[in-house]
Amino acid sequence: MQTRKLGPFTVNAIGLGCMSMSHAYGTPDLVEAERTLNAALDIGYNFLDTAYLYGFGKNEELLGRVMKARRQQFVLASKCGIVKSPEGKRVIDGSPASIRATCEGSLQRLQTEVIDLYYLHRRDFKVPIEDSVGELSRLVEEGKVRAIGLSEVSAATLRKAHKVHPVTALQTEYSLWSRNAEIAVLDTCQQLDIAFVAFSPLARGFLTGKLNDPQAQLEAGDIRHNFPRFYPENYPKNLQLLPAYQQIAREAGCTPAQLALAWLLAKAPHIIPIPGTRHLDYAIENFGAINVKLAAAQVAKLDAIINHETVVGDRYNPPTQTEIDTEQFPS
Repeated sequence: MQTRKLGPFTVNAIGLGCMSMSHAYGTPDLVEAERTLNAALDIGYNFLDTAYLYGFGKNEELLGRVMKARRQQFVLASKCGIVKSPEGKRVIDGSPASIRATCEGSLQRLQTEVIDLYYLHRRDFKVPIEDSVGELSRLVEEGKVRAIGLSEVSAATLRKAHKVHPVTALQTEYSLWSRNAEIAVLDTCQQLDIAFVAFSPLARGFLTGKLNDPQAQLEAGDIRHNFPRFYPENYPKNLQLLPAYQQIAREAGCTPAQLALAWLLAKAPHIIPIPGTRHLDYAIENFGAINVKLAAAQVAKLDAIINHETVVGDRYNPPTQTEIDTEQFPS
């Protein structure tokens, strides 16, 4: 079993993202989600990732209900910093009061006395990062949180935060088709001995090769309809990248999804991908990527086939992009 360092914890090299069990990618299937969660620990997953945002607490409640009896078998990560407004909309709020209130609620929903890794989900540009991290550090001092993390922040913000309190992990999107982390954040994490947790490592389904027509295959409420790379004018162009990619998967003797994860594991030892799924078959398939070994030449081929210059469409639409504090490739 491959393991990776996550601050004070040692986890298996691939974690489980739990968002889609309650949020974002169509109608939740709680029966399948519960089956997948329990089976995941038996498979070998021991790092589970959730957030208050995922269903505004529903995902945390799911994990608390299903995993309470097995709490000692996994490292638990959750997130604060995005809350629900009185109108029911998501609002970024990194104020100390909001962080504390969300944490108190998360502990109850997760039915645990302590959260192993607690992230600030998004930087609140109205609040100095030092203030947000300062509150997270107080939660550590009080024993409610064991370690802190940041999500979707720049290398400069990470360095500022790390001076206030040691940051255990930085989480951001990273896959063959989302490479912004390579500008500065990946190297900064390595320099500061911070784990880099890669969310959406399968490019939100694109790299599995199973999503041929988003307009036909995705439900109306699926958030991918809002992402430019999935727009009808862009997605067919991106599909043209897959044949060469799939050929490398055949050469490596793995599935396309496993290839995407093996590429991440080969990039650097401080990277921990957390593919998300609510389906047991996919959870089994994804974890199998631990056994895929890529040659340096295969990694180089993948880098050349799918990258920020060959992918068509921005990562986020303009309103969402304004929320992100990360370095961007020049357009």
